[in-house]
Amino acid sequence: MILSPAQVEAYKRDGFIGAIDVIEGPQVSDYREAFDDLESRVGKETAQIGLVDYHFEEEFIWRLATHPTILDTIEALIGPNVLLLATHFFNKYGEGDEAEAFVAWHQDVTFWGLEPPTAITAWYAVDDSDVENGCMQVVPGTHVSGVVEHGKAEQAGNLLSINQEVHVSSAEAATAVDLPLHAGQISIHDGTLIHGSLPNRSDRRRCGLTLRYVPTIVRQAEDNSLHGRWKPVLVRGKDEENNFGEFKTRWQ
Repeated sequence: MILSPAQVEAYKRDGFIGAIDVIEGPQVSDYREAFDDLESRVGKETAQIGLVDYHFEEEFIWRLATHPTILDTIEALIGPNVLLLATHFFNKYGEGDEAEAFVAWHQDVTFWGLEPPTAITAWYAVDDSDVENGCMQVVPGTHVSGVVEHGKAEQAGNLLSINQEVHVSSAEAATAVDLPLHAGQISIHDGTLIHGSLPNRSDRRRCGLTLRYVPTIVRQAEDNSLHGRWKPVLVRGKDEENNFGEFKTRWQ
C-alpha cells in the first residue's frame, strides 16, 4: 500500500501530501534528459508554460502519468476509476527576463469547467525543487471551503494561464508550508487547495510536471480557461459514465 491510513487522513485534513518517492536511481536522470531534449526542441519560451498535454506526443510523459506508484496514490484518494485529465510543465529558469516568474496563490480547478469541481494534482519534480529555486507552497486546510473567487494578479510575472490570483490573508499566508522535492519525487494536492510558488532565486532550473486526475464521475460543464475542452484518458478502472468520450494515446 503506497499511502498509510494516517497519510490519507492527513490529506483529507490538510489537502496535500509531500515528498512521495516515485522514480529512483539512474531513471531520474533519464527523465530529466528526456525533458531536456524536449526543451531543446521547442525552446525555453515554449517550455516555460506552453507544454500542455504533451503526453499525447511524448512517451516519457505518458510513462510518468501512468506510473503504478502515482496511480496507486491517486486511487487511494479519489477511488478506483481514474481519468488523466491533463499534463502541464511549469518551468522557472531564474535568469534573464523570466527571473521574476512566479505562480500566484490559486486553486487548480477554478477555471477548469468541471462539475463537480473534483480533481487532484500530482506534481512531479523533474529537477530538485527547493526554497531557493521556488518550490511549491501550500496553505493547509484551504480546500475545505471549496472553490473561492479569484481576481487578477497585480504583480508582473504570474505564470498562470489567465493571470488569476486568489486573495490570501496575512494570517493564512503565515501558515503556508513549503513542499521541497528531490527530482523523482511527487507531491499531491487537492484541486481546491490554495497554493503557489515564489520566483526562482537560484542559478538552477526548476522544472515540474503537473499530472491532473479526476474520478470518472466528473463531467465538463463549460469550457476551460484555455477556451477548450479536456481530452481525458482512462488510466485506471472503468469509465461507465463516459462523460468526455473516449480518448487514447499512441502508447496504449
